[in-house]
Amino acid sequence: MAATRIDMETFLTLATRHPVIDVRSEGEYAHAHIPGAFSMPLFNNDERKIVGTAYKQQSKQKAIKIGLQFFGKKMVEMVETVEEQVISNSGKTGETASKTIIVHCWRGGMRSGGVAWLLDLYGFKVYTIAGGYKAYRHWVLEQLSKEYSIKILGGYTGSGKTHILHGLKKFDQTIIDLEAIANHRGSAFGDIGMPPQPTQEMFENLLAKELWKATGTVDQLQQPNSDKFNPQTTIWMEDESQRIGQVNIPTPFFAMMRSKPVYFLDIPFEERLQHIVKEYGKGEKEKLVNAIIRIKKRLGGMETKLAINYLVEDNLEACFSILLKYYDKQYLKGLHHRQNLAELLHTVPCNTVNEQENAKHILEKQTQKVNA
Repeated sequence: MAATRIDMETFLTLATRHPVIDVRSEGEYAHAHIPGAFSMPLFNNDERKIVGTAYKQQSKQKAIKIGLQFFGKKMVEMVETVEEQVISNSGKTGETASKTIIVHCWRGGMRSGGVAWLLDLYGFKVYTIAGGYKAYRHWVLEQLSKEYSIKILGGYTGSGKTHILHGLKKFDQTIIDLEAIANHRGSAFGDIGMPPQPTQEMFENLLAKELWKATGTVDQLQQPNSDKFNPQTTIWMEDESQRIGQVNIPTPFFAMMRSKPVYFLDIPFEERLQHIVKEYGKGEKEKLVNAIIRIKKRLGGMETKLAINYLVEDNLEACFSILLKYYDKQYLKGLHHRQNLAELLHTVPCNTVNEQENAKHILEKQTQKVNA
């Protein structure tokens, strides 16, 4: 029984239950991949280059022969690797685990076809994605161009917006944490203590998956070919600049975010300052100094020197007070860079930086607006 080619919606549903095997080269996978996919290259980077060169300079047949030489040596290893993935994915023994897998390459061509043939021969139920990873990228860009029901959680630096965003989740609200996807907190200090950022393409893949998960019910996610997209689902997101570290929120999606209601946490400066000191005060001084230097041009020479001196002297409050005033100005500038701000802005007074209490205040404000 040959592998079954499936469309994108069917793939997305099946991928919630079965392993996804990416047979592109390790370089292609490292650049970006379908979230959750397991890398099992048919050709490594060097082999792919050799096959590609033969295809261009000699013939398709010559490239296939070279490719088969590489493939033949790996067949047993590939079968065993997939068996391990199936067992790991299902949590069952080899005999009871579901032997269903999804295989893809770049365009859904010879690489995925060859691996699918091998695994089908061995006894796996194999699906391949029509159009491969390229089709997936087309789907990603479609998701990032849709209109969503989004509400923005705003507030000056030190308001604990990320914590409150997750506080909203505890009240059964749907959230997407852009900074978690980007592995960056969104300021010059945002990479401190964070893992490496994804590539731009990978960031987009991750965001699209979160949007897809957010706009459907569990039942719909389990039904192949269902019209899962529900634009009425309200998604809470934190107010961000378009650039988060080294990645950018895609322009169409960012433009949509800027047109959505902003629930602005109005928290006293001193409360925010204490929160920032706790959040970043334990960071490595060298990294903090480097972060301050990165904003020297906008912060100003004198303020930069003062902030660094205070930091070296362990006067964290004085240091972060300078930085907080700078970021307050920057945030205010970005906040006002919206059309119809008077209609979009909803101020939520809060006395302290408190995840649960401030999440409640946000939801109360939302209810007041709905009932107004």
